[in-house]
Amino acid sequence: MLLVLLVVYYFCLPKELFKDPTATVITSKNNKLLGAHIASDGQWRFPHNDGIPEKFKTCIVQFEDEYFYDHPGFNPISIVKALRDNINSGEVKRGGSTLTQQVIRLSRKGQSRTYIEKIKEIILATRLELRDSKEDILAYYSSNAPFGGNVVGIDAASWRYFNRDAQQLSWAESATLAVLPNAPSLIYPGKNQKRLLEKRDRLLKKLLENKIIDSLTYDLSIAENLPQKPYALPQIAPHLLQKITQSNRGQRIQTTIDTKLQERVNHIVKNQYNILKQNEIHNAAVLVLNVHTREVLAYVGNTPTDRAHQKDVDVIDKPRSTGSVLKPFLYAAMLDAGDLLPNTLVTDVPSQFGSYNPENFNKEFDGVVPASRALSRSLNVPAVRLLQDFGLDRFHQYLKQLQLNDLKYNANHYGLSLILGGAESNLWDLSKSYAAMSSTLNHFSETSSEYYSNEFTEPTFIASETVDFGKRSTNKTLFDAASIYLTYESLKKVNRPEGDESWEFFDNSKQIAWKTGTSFGFRDAWAIGTTKDYVVGVWVGNADGEGRPGLVGVQTAAPILFDVFDILPNSEWFTKPYDEMQEVTICIKSGHRASSICDEIELTYIQNSGLKTKPCPYHILAHVDATETYQVNSSCEDLSHIKHKPWFVLPPLKAYYYKSKNPLYKALPKLRLDCMGDVQVSMDFIYPKTNNSVFLPKDFDGDTNELILKLAHSKPETNVYWYIDKTYIGSTKDIHELAILPTTGRHLITVVDEFGNEVKRQISISE
Repeated sequence: MLLVLLVVYYFCLPKELFKDPTATVITSKNNKLLGAHIASDGQWRFPHNDGIPEKFKTCIVQFEDEYFYDHPGFNPISIVKALRDNINSGEVKRGGSTLTQQVIRLSRKGQSRTYIEKIKEIILATRLELRDSKEDILAYYSSNAPFGGNVVGIDAASWRYFNRDAQQLSWAESATLAVLPNAPSLIYPGKNQKRLLEKRDRLLKKLLENKIIDSLTYDLSIAENLPQKPYALPQIAPHLLQKITQSNRGQRIQTTIDTKLQERVNHIVKNQYNILKQNEIHNAAVLVLNVHTREVLAYVGNTPTDRAHQKDVDVIDKPRSTGSVLKPFLYAAMLDAGDLLPNTLVTDVPSQFGSYNPENFNKEFDGVVPASRALSRSLNVPAVRLLQDFGLDRFHQYLKQLQLNDLKYNANHYGLSLILGGAESNLWDLSKSYAAMSSTLNHFSETSSEYYSNEFTEPTFIASETVDFGKRSTNKTLFDAASIYLTYESLKKVNRPEGDESWEFFDNSKQIAWKTGTSFGFRDAWAIGTTKDYVVGVWVGNADGEGRPGLVGVQTAAPILFDVFDILPNSEWFTKPYDEMQEVTICIKSGHRASSICDEIELTYIQNSGLKTKPCPYHILAHVDATETYQVNSSCEDLSHIKHKPWFVLPPLKAYYYKSKNPLYKALPKLRLDCMGDVQVSMDFIYPKTNNSVFLPKDFDGDTNELILKLAHSKPETNVYWYIDKTYIGSTKDIHELAILPTTGRHLITVVDEFGNEVKRQISISE
């Protein structure tokens, strides 16, 4: 019988005393409270905490159970005294329960307070004393005692009533909370203040008498006011709390967030929101990553807008049109593949790809432009042409390796618009990709030119997690270090927002590789920047997708980006990865490797893969007279008077636009009339474009406006003959422009010059 009783006694206490749902609590890296989400039963009950503040521990023991450290779970003397007083009064006036018994009572919710129940509590209390330490029992009590209203536990109570962590409570505040569980339904802040004050002061007097506090502390403590009403819990990172609650509901999670940085970024976003909302732009998001640890340092999922404008939506992980923020990945991919050198001239002329007709933001064209400048200026037409040259499927594979999770379709689904915002991604994925490239550069210089296999990994906002970068290898992960470095060198030159244009002239200016993006219809504005140590990602727009005039990356997102970088520590610029680079001679004008006839050259470092690129195709050796006015040859000029000069020559269509932006461009001179021989002739349409659909509007008189045909010719003085649908319509010389009034429908424009060269263009006319 005794053995049976012992077995029953051993197993009578549940292994888990408290199964109540708890609030989700997140703290910063240094354990400051960032926010909490109320428990599913509507109680502010923080997860169990083993750490009990010393002041509160002293107060609760002195108030509830002075002999707590001496009894085995129950106090016989207190029980006898309570029994005597209750019998004499004819009602329950005194409980006589120890703190251990109160823990048992709290765990056995809804049990009536009878003598039978009291006996059960005593048995379970002794079992608890045998199983757990006194400190554990105090932790149970502190985490589960009621503190009035829907507040449970010392951690929640200290924030709700005093707006601070329990470890920071004063003696008066600790004493106030110590007396609350004694009658939480009758006495709590804001109700029965006089009785609460009396109970608090009696406890403080006892602490003085027991020499736990001195007289000065006592005098200061009783002078403190009582809390009047509950405070709202901190909501420093509400959208991160929302994200963590989805996967870690009811847990206390220590995050990687830097509290001070988070608060300052919150303030920046709030200030910019007050400006943006005047243009009916209501939402924005900011993500700050540590490049070295890949930890999230600040997480602002939205602005402090209202519910009508989706203030609770966490935009950081929501798919949005990418605008131009993918262009650096294409530039890096082409450098990495050896298809491009940093300043190779790329074409920027009116272009049409089937029905797709990309345009630059400023509606202008440069003819040709260095690739790095096309990237820093975010020119659309060169980007689309580069993507076509590089290969849509090929680039799509690079993006898949970046783990852009919203890129869900095949390459053909997006087409060439992929590079201008035809695809969707989110701020999290884009920021992590820039962080991975920056980390690749850092690791390459730190490890004697080696790469990590898991460089393009997920960042973390959980403090207990450490990012595993994988194994070291001499093989690149995705982009080689040189290609990334040269891409960042270009992005460093992106024009900064108004007021920060002359940043490079200041000694303390920050070198930042950054890129903006603006989606079609002005629905999304992006700005993502990186230094050696940090990545800052910014999105601005409306969560419902409404576009707004002026919702442009450099005007709305970039100011937030640079405000955030201003509060981050300065970083040195990336170390040049010499082991992945070669010093070669480059043609300054074309950006290609210099040929033997390039006249202006320089030594510069390019990526190793760039050695396979072709030499400069734009220089020819021109034979000109002494004044360089005409081309000549031995048929008309003495050989001793002929100058052989390298000449930078662009095809006519490219030259047409290039010379409007570069007045120093000198076209190849004409062949002198008395010379015999042929000079290569070329021509191309300026307008209309290939397979162009042209709408001819009517003026106020109802007359249909004419269509102006334009042609670029390498020898403008040449006679050019125009035909429409094989019908001759006129000729031009010097200025090759012709006005026509075609009928509606499809037409074939044919142009023939006096040398027999011919070009054709198909158009469709509508009114």
